[in-house]
Amino acid sequence: MSYASGVGEDSDDARLPIAEFAFPGPLRDRLVDAILRGEKVSTTSLAAEYELSEPMPEPGQRFAVVDSDGRRVAVIEVTDVVVVPLGAVDLAHCVDEGEGHTTVEAWREAHEAFWRGDDVRAELGERVAVLDDATPVVLERFELVARGDSRDR
Repeated sequence: MSYASGVGEDSDDARLPIAEFAFPGPLRDRLVDAILRGEKVSTTSLAAEYELSEPMPEPGQRFAVVDSDGRRVAVIEVTDVVVVPLGAVDLAHCVDEGEGHTTVEAWREAHEAFWRGDDVRAELGERVAVLDDATPVVLERFELVARGDSRDR
């Protein structure tokens, strides 16, 4: 299958499962832009998110990345998935998230603020009541395999 043709609704990519980064709004827009620029090649989720609603991603799986308007703007392929304690996340992973963090501490502060936010708490409830070094997180690496600018369609 060729991904050079983009990610339009009429392409084979329209059947791919969706990858949503954060919630619709400014943060999602920044994350999607970082993916499209090739700066974001990793992400972190609470393991509790997968326990609740969806299966854990696996290397080789492809997902359509959606923007804040729900448009498919890219295709990514998962290259690695590992579950680790929050306290074991290293600087390389933090930097590869493409959000500009230069220390693990800054990365963790931003992620904990997001995970403690109203949107995540509405989804996970008490599963985010405690965030500490032992909290299981899913570290996912991916590569951009197709890009499509749905804003031009």
